Amino acid sequence: MPPTVSVSDALKRIKGGSSGWVKETFPTCPAFGWQDGYGSFTVSKSQIPEVEEYIRNQREHHRIKSFQEEYRVFLDRHGIQYDERYLWD
Repeated sequence: MPPTVSVSDALKRIKGGSSGWVKETFPTCPAFGWQDGYGSFTVSKSQIPEVEEYIRNQREHHRIKSFQEEYRVFLDRHGIQYDERYLWD
């Protein structure tokens, strides 16, 4: 993403475009919609292979540890303060 595009603008475009694509491609999912919030984190170029591997194996990985568990660990490991009440709504 170029530095001239804000994260909120990029997510608005991604969510809007992909939501329309899902509804058009999968007519059995007319009620599809993204959640209101989002999280945004940068990844070093050197870490791209690890991120790609994580994405490829995400389904299997989350059979062992839920996304919510993993996200809390990530936030805690990086010293990111959060209020549990606002994480999942």
